[in-house]
Amino acid sequence: RFNIAPSQPIVVVRASREAGGNTAGFLQWGLVPSWSKEISLGAKMINARAETVADKPAFRAAFRRRRCLIPASGFYEWQKQSGGPKQPFWIAAADGGLLSFAGLWESWTSPARDELPTCTMITPEANDTLPPIHARMPVILEPADFDAWLDVGSDGGDDGTALSAVQDLLRPAADETTAARPVSTRVNNVRNDDARLIEPVDPASAETSSHGELTAAVKPAGQGDLFGSSETENF
Repeated sequence: RFNIAPSQPIVVVRASREAGGNTAGFLQWGLVPSWSKEISLGAKMINARAETVADKPAFRAAFRRRRCLIPASGFYEWQKQSGGPKQPFWIAAADGGLLSFAGLWESWTSPARDELPTCTMITPEANDTLPPIHARMPVILEPADFDAWLDVGSDGGDDGTALSAVQDLLRPAADETTAARPVSTRVNNVRNDDARLIEPVDPASAETSSHGELTAAVKPAGQGDLFGSSETENF
């Protein structure tokens, strides 16, 4: 996949005592708290502020008991322009490897008793290299911190990683961790999902589709500003 939008399934890694290790599977992006009466709440829960994740009712139980890793090749963010549409950027690991975002997961039960596992990713303020594009970024964990992040103990008990140590991991990545490049506005349309989306472009030149048509200049609902600073996006 090259263009995954909120409400779609993403790969998530969780610790499993039953399996005796970590397991990977697909969860819906957009956390729905177990107490929510509406599944639609997940659309507002695609990320959680690092500064308040331990206290917000929507996230505090998951922060203590249900932490996960979200592996990805990179992420998109949109930079405001002085005029015209926002410019999308592809932000990936500078060394070409995978990034691992700090995430939380929940299991929501519908009125029909169907279970839906959902997830969100945590965002601190951006490091020194991202602010020209955006003021926030996902928490990118180093491999040495994976076990500590996933260790919630027995049902979030005291035998897991101390919450103070977990909160210390909620920091922006080192400046040299990622590299950003401008990409086509084709990413604004979630129906476009191919490798050309992450190819670098010259923002000054017009982008056209494979049919010669000017690409969309307006992002559809839920696409873009994935790590925004407003409370509607970061409960």
